Amino acid sequence: MGRLSVHIETFGCQMNVADSERAATRLRKGGFEISDSADSADVILLNTCSIREKAEQKVFNRVGEIKSGRLGKHPLVGVMGCVAQLEGEAIFKTSPSVRLVIGTGATDRISNLLEKAVGGERRVIDIAERKASEDFQISSVERHSKFIAFVPIIEGCNKFCTYCIVPFSRGRERSRVAYDIIEEVRRLREEGFNEVQLIGQNVNSYRPKVESGLEAYGGATPFSKLLRAVASTGMPRIKFTTSFPRDFHPDIVKAIDEHENLCNWVHLPVQSGNDRVLKVMRRGHKVDDYLARIDSIKNARRKISLTSDIIVGFPGETPAEFEDTLRLVQESRFHGLYIFKYSQRRGTPAAKLSDTVSEEDKSRRFLALEKLQMSIQREIYQSYIGEEVNVLVEGLSARSSEDLTGHTTCNKVINFRAEPGLIGEIVKVRVTEAKTHSLFGEV
Repeated sequence: MGRLSVHIETFGCQMNVADSERAATRLRKGGFEISDSADSADVILLNTCSIREKAEQKVFNRVGEIKSGRLGKHPLVGVMGCVAQLEGEAIFKTSPSVRLVIGTGATDRISNLLEKAVGGERRVIDIAERKASEDFQISSVERHSKFIAFVPIIEGCNKFCTYCIVPFSRGRERSRVAYDIIEEVRRLREEGFNEVQLIGQNVNSYRPKVESGLEAYGGATPFSKLLRAVASTGMPRIKFTTSFPRDFHPDIVKAIDEHENLCNWVHLPVQSGNDRVLKVMRRGHKVDDYLARIDSIKNARRKISLTSDIIVGFPGETPAEFEDTLRLVQESRFHGLYIFKYSQRRGTPAAKLSDTVSEEDKSRRFLALEKLQMSIQREIYQSYIGEEVNVLVEGLSARSSEDLTGHTTCNKVINFRAEPGLIGEIVKVRVTEAKTHSLFGEV
């Protein structure tokens, strides 16, 4: 019998993408073959997201599709990631065809777990925490891109916002040793990567037990020191996401101003523009606190692109409180905004609140906020016409096979006419046209 093939499907955020890359690294090392095809793979692993109920339901729908979608021998199906961590043994009852459940802390043990399932164990489960001896190393072969690498610097969350399931699915905050992060970025640079994205649920909450590797770098917080250390590796482009407002120190902006390879983009989720709602959400900041941080970003020497997240229709949110959110968005002038209608997540404190906002009102508020944001965004994107931007060329454009596409340092999508030989390179592009969500230009 030849090597068993494994196909991994990833749902959710960059952390899940990084987990899938690490899982593929461990599986190939363990003697398994990694397959791009779900139609022929011996094993299908679903790396799951639980941030919203719809995301969770999508996974169980996919399990049903796999069960009914293949003639002949059915693949061995496993669920990993956040849904696996939260649901545990219950998954076997909900979806009897699932043979393997792998929690967020068990990624590095995946080969041994799969061997047990292949060996005949009907139900294999591991939702224990990650062991201190396990590492984050990912083979360049398994990276989602040849040019951009996700580098986790912190896992978990200590914030316990009332609507959020992450502290339960990912556990408490655990920061990687700085030396390991810096060495990983250096290796990636040697391997030809042109961009790293430092990722975590709250990257600027980074607090390693030992600041190994940061001693030579100035900075008000461990995270701002880490930014300077990573910048010193010579990696051409460095991004980071997601930031938490309460931990966003002005020194982060100072570091971006000091180092050209720290990209001029900050994602800083506000969630609401009303202090009472923020308090019930347990966000730990007020509107004025948030706006003060926005001011530090807007007063930077460089033009920094600012994006955010907002939840509309949180339990108890009144029409007047929603108007406060509209005012905050008008004042902040985000370059991009992710808008979510509140959805109850079982097991969170907010699930005990009375969901007083109807689905119709949530939809109306969503559309009103979206309309405002689109008008702001059109103006901002138009302001880029005539500017030269640095672009990492990522591939062929979806809009035309004759065009290439990539992201600017400020994280905007831009398409332009050029030869495919530029894919993987960083080029200067002059912006000639602006749409609501993307730019067009010429090399």
